[in-house]
Amino acid sequence: MQLQSRALNLFAAVFCFALLGAAYYFQYVEGMEPCPLCIFQRIMVLAVGVLLLINGLHNPAPGRWGDRVYAILGVILSGLGIFIAGRHVWLQSLPESEVPACGPALDYLVDVLPLTELIRTVLTGSGECAQISWSFLGISMPGWVLIIFIGFALWFLLRLISAFRPRTA
Repeated sequence: MQLQSRALNLFAAVFCFALLGAAYYFQYVEGMEPCPLCIFQRIMVLAVGVLLLINGLHNPAPGRWGDRVYAILGVILSGLGIFIAGRHVWLQSLPESEVPACGPALDYLVDVLPLTELIRTVLTGSGECAQISWSFLGISMPGWVLIIFIGFALWFLLRLISAFRPRTA
């Protein structure tokens, strides 16, 4: 089965951009303000989408170095997305008594903190990240993002394995 093709990469890129469109719909039409972890998840969805778009436009030959580089970058970006979305799901699963207190807004943190401190603070999470304001089939929005990132990670891992598999003539 061909896991690396121009059409598949471009379709997956469009899927990522549609996810971002849905996120902006929920923010600007439905009035759901994103928490800092939501913003970081959006950044990771954008990063995966851009990688897939570039991969689709470049369209390297399967098993060549370009194919391998895209697969490795995809695994890394998907893994970071899994970490961030997993952290968010974990915060949402905490009992109310263990939820961290709400912190300052992300724009304030960006203005005040250096980048490494900003990332550490956001990944720690806050009370606003523990709120579940939307769910579908009993799964919250970060839960769906986690499932999507796991799917991307598995797809990129399979591509990576097939890129390093010896070719038979």
